[in-house]
Amino acid sequence: MKKIFVCLLLVAFLFMPKVSASESLAENAKSAIIIEPTTGKILFEKNSHEKLHPASMTKMMSMLLILEAIEDNVINWDDMVTVSEEASSMGGSQILLETGEKMSVSDLFKGVAVASGNDAVVALAEKVAGTKEEFVKLMNKRAKELGLNDTNFKNPHGLDDANHYSSAYDMAMIAKELSKHEEIFKYTSIYEDYLRKGTDKEIWLVNTNKTQC
Repeated sequence: MKKIFVCLLLVAFLFMPKVSASESLAENAKSAIIIEPTTGKILFEKNSHEKLHPASMTKMMSMLLILEAIEDNVINWDDMVTVSEEASSMGGSQILLETGEKMSVSDLFKGVAVASGNDAVVALAEKVAGTKEEFVKLMNKRAKELGLNDTNFKNPHGLDDANHYSSAYDMAMIAKELSKHEEIFKYTSIYEDYLRKGTDKEIWLVNTNKTQC
């Protein structure tokens, strides 16, 4: 997974004064933000409310909803999910799911958190809400509940889609909410693992995040 969610804040920044966007920090970024993860205090920002395409950072909201569904007993970690044709046909980063294949919620979530699997997140979205479209409605509803005004989701994975956007500020607020769920760290801290281990369809997952917390 591209650097979606490992740390909200490096400890060093806790001891730094607020810096302006004119300094070297994030000088090549269109938009950036650093927050203190407990209070949400902004330590640095640059065009933080500019609406941009969030790409795979979209999956932070998807993972938040999945974790909340698990905590509410809507689904369980050991539930088996039957992969739909739509989920298996996703492009981009994927864990190579096949139509009709069965995989546990836990393994699919691992495929999202470690490998940014577009197919895995769609399969989970369908498990939670019945359809991808209904899940997207839940994503936008949760965004409103969090007071996010720069965000509109059109899918749960982040592939290009018209009118799919967010901002650095909104993404930081989603990450802040996600970090309240301790289970997320169990998955985002995995460096490498396997799915379908010991079968002829075994797939190696490797975390591309350079920093682990």
